[in-house]
Amino acid sequence: MTREPLRAIFGEDPDRYDRARPTYPPALFTDLPPGDRVLEIGAGTGQATLPLARQGRHVTAVELSPPMAAVATRNLAAFPDAEVVAAPFEDWPLPAEPFDLVLSATAFHWIDPAIRMAKSADALRPGGSLAVISTHHVLGGTTDFFVDVQRCYERFDPDTPPNLRQQPAADIPRDSTEFDASGRFGPVTFHGYEWEQTYTTDEYLDLLLTYSNHRALPPAQQTGLLACIGSLIDSHGGTVTKAYLTLMATAHRTT
Repeated sequence: MTREPLRAIFGEDPDRYDRARPTYPPALFTDLPPGDRVLEIGAGTGQATLPLARQGRHVTAVELSPPMAAVATRNLAAFPDAEVVAAPFEDWPLPAEPFDLVLSATAFHWIDPAIRMAKSADALRPGGSLAVISTHHVLGGTTDFFVDVQRCYERFDPDTPPNLRQQPAADIPRDSTEFDASGRFGPVTFHGYEWEQTYTTDEYLDLLLTYSNHRALPPAQQTGLLACIGSLIDSHGGTVTKAYLTLMATAHRTT
């Protein structure tokens, strides 16, 4: 399935996404560049929007899916300076007043690569900052589970590479190629945050159904995969700990 239908699949079950998706490490928001006016690209149900609003920033959050945007609006009801707009970022007309900070949390890869860098720069005042946040599943946590679970994926998901293994956080590349190639931004600074979260069987299966590749599986394969994974977690004592690396790349607009 191509990027366009996959990026819309999250809106099929926004309440599950809101319930199951983890938020971001608090230190990340401390390390963000300053700025009162913030544009968030791909807000989901507000996992990053809410911490931004709590900092007192004026946030405009653009979200592709109207159902996801509706949940984000509900979550931000106590923050009148946070606005959620249901629109594809590619088509959304930029306001006349530029932003101090453009941020995208685990969503930038869903935006058209021919548009995302240039339009992000156009949205910023000179010297304003772009922050691109990505989430990586890395080596750690219940490591033997994540080795064993590949048998479930190889059985039920034909796109799974054989003998797939998680990488150590230190091996995840800090890649500034897209920033550099745009010609619009200065040097990129990277911040990395390693953290873990423990899930029960039901919580982990709930989480998996917020991932586009799991949601896109044909029903029989999806059911078989989740049953296989659930049985494996039960055999590991009913909980599994997952290790994450949250990586933030920031750069100032130069032109």
